[in-house]
Amino acid sequence: MLYVSKLVRLPLLDADVAPIGRLDDVVLSPTRRMDEPPKVIGFVATVQRRRIFVNAARVGDVGPSGVRLHSGTIDVRHFELRPGELLAAGGVLDRRVDTEIVSDLGIEPSPERTRAWQVATVALRPTGGGLRRRAARIVGWREVASLFDTSAVGHEVAALREMHPADVAERVRRLPLEQRRRLAAMLQDEQLADVLEELPEAEVVQVLEGLDLDRVAHVLEEMEPDDAADLLAEMPGEQRRRLLDAMEPDEADDLRRLLRYGEHTAGGLMTPEPVVLTPDMTVAEALARLRDPEVPPELAAQVFVADPPSTTPTGAYLGVVGFQRLLREPPGMEVGRCIDDDAVFVDAHLSEAATAERLAQYDLMAVAVCDDDHRLLGAVTVDDVLDAVLPTGWRSRRR
Repeated sequence: MLYVSKLVRLPLLDADVAPIGRLDDVVLSPTRRMDEPPKVIGFVATVQRRRIFVNAARVGDVGPSGVRLHSGTIDVRHFELRPGELLAAGGVLDRRVDTEIVSDLGIEPSPERTRAWQVATVALRPTGGGLRRRAARIVGWREVASLFDTSAVGHEVAALREMHPADVAERVRRLPLEQRRRLAAMLQDEQLADVLEELPEAEVVQVLEGLDLDRVAHVLEEMEPDDAADLLAEMPGEQRRRLLDAMEPDEADDLRRLLRYGEHTAGGLMTPEPVVLTPDMTVAEALARLRDPEVPPELAAQVFVADPPSTTPTGAYLGVVGFQRLLREPPGMEVGRCIDDDAVFVDAHLSEAATAERLAQYDLMAVAVCDDDHRLLGAVTVDDVLDAVLPTGWRSRRR
């Protein structure tokens, strides 16, 4: 059990346990059902004199030494509390419950999910008390469940957080445009990005018109690059330019490269962020990369091997090593010695239909995309090919 009063002011640590900031608060989501405890959806931290939001999904450990990120980068935009969210230290603590005051909240790991936490107990202290401070009374969260009841909107947002993005998108499609925009304003950027990837680009453009430029830019950064590029292609040139200028330079450069290719080509379908290793890296290092939960399942089925640099566009593309092959080899073996003999790749200008045929022919989850100099540019995954070759409007007919 960890208590909010003890977590506040502990360090925020990067994946290498180096301090990068200080924890200020815990962000809670209300329950979607009366028998479910409030969830920890993230943390507020001060980094470089700026209060930011750290999504709980990016956190590896929470403990007495601080909150440690498991990998990846953090968003350094100023934190903004969204509708239906609660601050633990800045909202629930010190609230009055009859003749008592909330003095602390106890959180514990979720028994259902990894890297997830939930409220377990509430510490209540009598009001008043004179010179001697009276001991707190510890109760289960259910005894004071009303503390976490924000509104009907809060319950709706909490329910959406538990749904698959495709199911949320299906619900969004049935809403009038104004309600879609209101819902988009409530969701955290990462969840909104996941939902928008499930909607047709033309509908997404309408939804995003209700958001400010900086937020749209960040949502684009959270989307898979190929989906973000497809969305930008639907926008007028000036709007597209302003959004790219507002994004992080590395993210914007990836999208600019994708936008050079035709929409219905392998280059237009590919993601520029496959798992790429140099041939001297080990099987153990490859498996560690594939275990990262931020790597989509279709990309975690294999690693692509290329000469340096290991970011696209790489050096000469050497081949692919499947996940099952990695499991069969000694951890210390170099991945360059595990490359499949028949490394399949496609040209960036190959049509999407021909790319789909290549994936089906070789039973691949993803296929490498190379340029004329045999450098790896990215990979086309089977889910993106399916999305491209299915009939127009298939999402709206899905039930």
